[in-house]
Amino acid sequence: MKFCSECASPVVLQIPADDTRERFVCPACGTIHYQNPKMVVGSIPVWEDDGVTKVLLCRRAIEPRLGFWTLPAGFMENNETTSQAAQRETDEEAGAHIKLHELFSILNVPHVHQVHLFYRATLLDLDYAAGVESLEVALFSEEQIPWEDIAFPTTTHTLKFFFANLAQVKQGGQYEVHAHDIFKPIRHG
Repeated sequence: MKFCSECASPVVLQIPADDTRERFVCPACGTIHYQNPKMVVGSIPVWEDDGVTKVLLCRRAIEPRLGFWTLPAGFMENNETTSQAAQRETDEEAGAHIKLHELFSILNVPHVHQVHLFYRATLLDLDYAAGVESLEVALFSEEQIPWEDIAFPTTTHTLKFFFANLAQVKQGGQYEVHAHDIFKPIRHG
């Protein structure tokens, strides 16, 4: 940040009084500009067919990770709830009609200043289609998932949590909320 969004004066990086972190501060108007993590919100859309649970994945049509597979998710917008963001992103990226369930996973990704939230969801029908940010969308059973071509660690962890938890649910257990911290950047190449 170079200029204050309140008065357009140059800002300085300093620790404000009664704070412990460096912030961009405007010496002209005194505004402290806090920068906070971005929320990435999505869903785990599932379809059950003859006792086999499949998850809907999207193959990315945009960078980062063009051509890799992910769950439908994206940045939360202002003036929407996390569940509304999950519903919107699923519609935008996969054209999927879903019934949204409870929050399933929370993944902190501090090195990119993000928190990823995924909700469980049930596909209401098989009428889905790739949105502008997806090359294609497809249903995968656990054995069919292209694990080596998953776009982000948050997706990999959420899918692994989901299938492990699903096995517990089939034995009479319940879905749980899963939390995980990811500190290592993705290795490209």
